[in-house]
Amino acid sequence: MAGYIARRLLQAIPVLLGTTFLIYFMVFALPGDPIIALFGEKTPSPAVVEQLRERYNLDQPFIVQYFLFLGGIFRGDFGTSFSGQPVSEILAATFPVTLRLAVLAVFFEMVAGITIGLVSGLRKGGIFDASALVVSLILISLPIFVIAFVAQFIFGIQLGWFRTTVSSGAPIQDLILPAIVLATISFAQITRLTRASVIDTDTQDFVRTAASKGLSRRRIVPVHILRNSLIPVVTYLAVDFGVLMVGATVTEGIFNVPGVGRTLYQAIIRGEGPTVVSFVTVMVLIYLVINLLVDLLYAVLDPRIRYAK
Repeated sequence: MAGYIARRLLQAIPVLLGTTFLIYFMVFALPGDPIIALFGEKTPSPAVVEQLRERYNLDQPFIVQYFLFLGGIFRGDFGTSFSGQPVSEILAATFPVTLRLAVLAVFFEMVAGITIGLVSGLRKGGIFDASALVVSLILISLPIFVIAFVAQFIFGIQLGWFRTTVSSGAPIQDLILPAIVLATISFAQITRLTRASVIDTDTQDFVRTAASKGLSRRRIVPVHILRNSLIPVVTYLAVDFGVLMVGATVTEGIFNVPGVGRTLYQAIIRGEGPTVVSFVTVMVLIYLVINLLVDLLYAVLDPRIRYAK
């Protein structure tokens, strides 16, 4: 197990370097001058522009800028945004908000998706199964911004159950509705994935053997069927968590959530390379750690999986 973890950590190094290099190059290649864009309609003097270029290392070639940034990352310095605020402070302010939103969304989609998918798979061909498939198909086909606006209107304005926008500090109760909206599409995918996996597992020999030995259905379903059906679901949840951390831009914008997605979008528009790459670097690290934990969780779900070699 220790050797496997060490190999995975070593494999993460080229992934991290390659990702940061590509992102930095794409930000560097964006059209326009970020320094000129800082002044809006005003025209700065050449001396001021040159001073700012030197301050943010924009007067250096691309590869020099990248290695300067990389050296700062290894020292724990994520650089400074064009507004003069350290990127580490921006991360500290926005990351916990998006983390809470993503955790809530994964919790909702996991509980609802696995439960409905399990029942649907065990009752294949019934009314519940058909209804679950129809609802999941509708949710998959709807754009996220449509679901968000409908949820705001019905549950926020008409019923008054939730706030339509997130207040300062992003308390948990304000994040419930955007988390539900964010979880809808993944909920539909998890429902279908769990259903298909349960149907396949229910026909396996070890399930029939357990039934022939006299085990009750109440024992067989959670221990033999559900447990062995969760491996593809856990894989999807791991990938989805990383997507939610970075891809919640639309939802955060609609609900005014001061999180990573909205901040990252604004940094891309302004061409702030250090901010964008710093955020992506943290997201890649989270993604790598989550995937490692999921690989280790496989051995818990299926004892036949071992990492001895």
